[in-house]
Amino acid sequence: MASADLRQELDCSICLNIYTDPVTLRCGHNFCRGCIDRVLDTQEGAGAYTCPDCRAECQERPALIRNIPLCNIVGRFLSTRPDQEETGIFCTYCIHSPVPAAKSCLMCEASLCDKHLRVHSKSAEHVLCDPTTALGNRKCSVHKKILEYYCTEDAACICVSCCLIGEHRGHHMQSLDEASEKKKEKLRNVLQKLTTKRADTEKRVESLQERKREDQEKAACVTETVTALFRDIRRQLEDLEKRVLSEISRQEQRVSTSVSNLIQQLEIKKDELSRKMCHIEELCNMSDPLTVLQEPDTGDLCDTEDTETHDNQVHGAGDLDVGLISGTLHTLSDKITGINTGIYVKERADLLLNANIRISKKFPRIRHRGHLSLSAAQPSWGTRAYLGLDN
Repeated sequence: MASADLRQELDCSICLNIYTDPVTLRCGHNFCRGCIDRVLDTQEGAGAYTCPDCRAECQERPALIRNIPLCNIVGRFLSTRPDQEETGIFCTYCIHSPVPAAKSCLMCEASLCDKHLRVHSKSAEHVLCDPTTALGNRKCSVHKKILEYYCTEDAACICVSCCLIGEHRGHHMQSLDEASEKKKEKLRNVLQKLTTKRADTEKRVESLQERKREDQEKAACVTETVTALFRDIRRQLEDLEKRVLSEISRQEQRVSTSVSNLIQQLEIKKDELSRKMCHIEELCNMSDPLTVLQEPDTGDLCDTEDTETHDNQVHGAGDLDVGLISGTLHTLSDKITGINTGIYVKERADLLLNANIRISKKFPRIRHRGHLSLSAAQPSWGTRAYLGLDN
């Protein structure tokens, strides 16, 4: 008895069957989502929406909130009956305990279990079908009779009265089975075409995915190659910079030593000249003519090296060998010229690497063809002047 009472609490007041996806209105009443949707659709344009149970009004269409606890209760209740069918439709006449329905009668608009089906009317007007809750959809909305024919002109399912006295009188009719088979044949043709199109689409998707993978692999290969290329260029530039700076430092040390020696010699010469100048000034300040005349001839006092001789000594001290440095820098172009990678660039977008490391601005899509030479030109005029290669 307790089971029967629980079963009644799980019935929707609209379809009188166990809840299917139960939802709750603001007033707290529960209904099947499909049932309350159909009721609210019929109330469109009436000015207000009302609850089928308590007639509570709402100006706007109420939001349907899913009743999760009730869903769980229904699920557990159904799981305790292993003989219940997946449809969840029970016999209309078994009111004390839920019994799965075996058939539904379109005439009676009721579902029957095996027990009630044995005592049900066997007359032709009592048409039996698989268990369903949408029994009203199988009857004519005008004559309330079972739909038995299909009007090909109006594409509508109709009853006998529609054929004889209704608006479909005189139209071409087909039985539901015949019309259904023809429609199924059309649907099979459409399905076959759609299947073919889907297969073609899948092939195109697979082809594009394969191409995407190939492009990603090529891009990764090109990235690795270019990264290694520039890593090698940077290493060579660093080595070349060290050699050039070392050469400049060596030459600067040599020239500095030579100039320091000349400075020391000239300082000695300057002291000697200063001493002679003081002696001459003393002679010039003497008042005794005899003493002045008895001094040795002053011609040897001016016996010094001329300015040109000193200039030659200064120039002979040496200078930075710019030609040697320029020759070292020329190796940069020679090293870059020898670089050859495995990249092929479509169209004319060759990478140009020279002493000032210029790369073409236009870099189109890279396609792997097995080889690409990064050509290196001679340094431009501005670069040669900057590096001192034209000296």
